[in-house]
Amino acid sequence: MRATFRTIALAALAALAAAATSVTASRAEITININGGSVQPLPIAIPNFVGAGDAGAIGQQIAGVIANDLQHTGLFQVLNQASFVDHITDPNALPNFQNWRAINAQALVTGGMGRAADGRLQADFRLWDVFGSTQLTGKQYFTTPENWRRIAHIIADDIYERLTGEKGYFDTRVAFVDESGPKGNRVKRLALMDQDGANVRYLTNGKDLVLTPRFSPTSQMLTYMSFGVGDPRVYLLDIGTGQRQLVGNFPNMTFSPRFSPDGGRVVMSLEDNGNANIYAMGLGGGGITRLTTTNAIDTSPSYSPDGSRIVFESDRGGNQQLYVMGAGGGGATRISFGSGRYSTPVWSPRGDLIAFTKQGSGGFAIGVMKPDGSGERILTEGFHNEGPTWAPNGRVIMFFRDAGGPSGGPQLWSVDLTGRNEQRIPTPNFASDPAWSPLLD
Repeated sequence: MRATFRTIALAALAALAAAATSVTASRAEITININGGSVQPLPIAIPNFVGAGDAGAIGQQIAGVIANDLQHTGLFQVLNQASFVDHITDPNALPNFQNWRAINAQALVTGGMGRAADGRLQADFRLWDVFGSTQLTGKQYFTTPENWRRIAHIIADDIYERLTGEKGYFDTRVAFVDESGPKGNRVKRLALMDQDGANVRYLTNGKDLVLTPRFSPTSQMLTYMSFGVGDPRVYLLDIGTGQRQLVGNFPNMTFSPRFSPDGGRVVMSLEDNGNANIYAMGLGGGGITRLTTTNAIDTSPSYSPDGSRIVFESDRGGNQQLYVMGAGGGGATRISFGSGRYSTPVWSPRGDLIAFTKQGSGGFAIGVMKPDGSGERILTEGFHNEGPTWAPNGRVIMFFRDAGGPSGGPQLWSVDLTGRNEQRIPTPNFASDPAWSPLLD
């Protein structure tokens, strides 16, 4: 939990840093404009965090995780440590900014690692504007030794937010379906990992088929589909305790359960006599409410962040297209009009875009459009791309891609809203159906 970390702003060097700005005070503070059409990555230097003994070894690992997080955004150019002409030995001393300007570093991260009296790790870091010779931020964190990776992700979030003005997304987790075994007989287990692919653990044993995990926007709870012996079931899983709760045991097929923004309801699609309609079910009682009534297949519902609307896919017009309706049901408006078929819509946490899968011309694409259907953009295309899920800051989308072939299988990838920064997310086996968590507490 993020609340287990003690955070202290570090201002001890603020006066020293301010004194060093006398010749550069007119220079504007460094920022990254992530709303521009083309972003030039910001050169940033991240030396190893300084510490004695095992704290020093952990400090080196923390610097590596921070560098990896920032590099993968496409917004930062993390400079190779071999290029450094200066080496940080005292993280509490004012840096020699001239030495960092010599390698064109515009930002510098310095940090120290130690042990508190109770055995917890203590991590201090400062972010510096090299050309402005100023400290931009500084914080201190305490945690247990096994949580050192979380410190790294939280510091990366701090740096990202300070330089872009928007929340980061590194201190998060991703649920997914791990797929192992031969292609015709895959074992599918529900799994959980850090957003960068580390710390994989399995939440189910593979005896039952699992599909479509989805995170609650307000807690570390998952909803997912399980197909064992008998009827399909919708489960709630508390990741912290491992406690599993049956949401529904429905007599026919159930598809794509997803939480409401307040975490109090699950919206899903239930099949009946060859048709499928959308239903909402309260988790604290209140029964189940039918939201659509058509002789078609309505599925993959996703709430807007304010909970007022639902986007879903339907073939009511002849093939799969996207529609938006009020959260209480009623009339729906079609929003997709391009060539091809549209599916798996997911509303951005920012509320400004809807991500989708688009099938046509022999391939699958991941794209985004505004909630009224305008501004459609394709971010990435391939043989089989599917299942978008948003980072909590609404800037990056994760999905799964299957390249095909007799020995192939799905893999997890991410792409940012520019479509130019695409990254493979490592997993132990094949992987599908990713679901991005909110920021950890």
